[in-house]
Amino acid sequence: MSNLTADLEFQKEILPGVSRTFALTIPQLPAKIQDAVANAYLLCRIADTIEDTTLLSTEQKEKYHEQFIHVVCGEESAQQFAQKLTVSLDGYSHQDELRLIENSEKVINITHSFTPTQRQALERCIKIMSEGMEFFERQEEISIQNNTYGVATMTDMDKYCYYVAGVVGEMLTDLFCDYSKRINSKRKQLSKLAVSFGQGLQMTNILKDIWDDQQRNTCWLPREIFAKHGFDLSRLKDNDIDKNFEKGLERLLAVAHHHLSNALEYTLLIPAEEVGIRRFCLWAIGMAVLTLRKLSNNKDFSDSRQVKISRNSVKATILVSNTFVKQDKILKILFRLISRSIPQDNSLNSV
Repeated sequence: MSNLTADLEFQKEILPGVSRTFALTIPQLPAKIQDAVANAYLLCRIADTIEDTTLLSTEQKEKYHEQFIHVVCGEESAQQFAQKLTVSLDGYSHQDELRLIENSEKVINITHSFTPTQRQALERCIKIMSEGMEFFERQEEISIQNNTYGVATMTDMDKYCYYVAGVVGEMLTDLFCDYSKRINSKRKQLSKLAVSFGQGLQMTNILKDIWDDQQRNTCWLPREIFAKHGFDLSRLKDNDIDKNFEKGLERLLAVAHHHLSNALEYTLLIPAEEVGIRRFCLWAIGMAVLTLRKLSNNKDFSDSRQVKISRNSVKATILVSNTFVKQDKILKILFRLISRSIPQDNSLNSV
């Protein structure tokens, strides 16, 4: 077994441990881009682990983010990066993520095996993501010093979502367009929607994980939105929510729904015969819409487990998506039906 073959086996084996969702969706993609998308996700997961951990100081996180950019671009040793970061994460509780860090060299070996176009897409994504995370780590430190909670404005939330997810939408678009000339002919339209697609998925995760983030003294909700409804986000520290909080949450649910609507539009631009790419997109959209619906029906939730969709819902999403994957009109109708109970705002313009 060659080193690259062994590395690819590791990539396939570790993926379910760091993301059950992507372990389901990535195998639906065409074989020619499966490895690149899986590798891209693992790179993003490494960057995200650096951001999320409480074991590193802001200065350490900045150092590791910058080093990781150089490693991905082939300018520094992946082995040395992995060794240093593993030592710094001594005591880290998520064993699969720690194992991923320990084996960063294998992941990077795969990255460096791709075509120049694929490598460029992945390198750009990680550079923007890591630099964006650095920026928000500093902002979070300032917020703590000023005793404020959340991000200041909706624009700040948009910016955060771009750095951690919107740029992934751009990267996937680059990979899809490189894979197919027919998809590439729609590049301009796809590019207009790619960031919105990523933001819809990221906002869904942020809203679902409000209380998980709160336990880490982290909040990505915009203060201005909740202040308009008379709610101070600092009250989340005491699990003190009321109807004013729910009004602010409704506004963000409407924004997230708008972005997922754009995500469906993006997906329907993909040629119908590209069933694998459509499934990859539709499964993610379906699970996100079901999560938003559950959030909408349980605005007073106090634990992410209360709004987690069931395995049966996941299975139903897969079945329905696969059945109607080529039928655009039915997919649009299903999206409207499933999202009826989610707050919507017609004043939100299309991207």
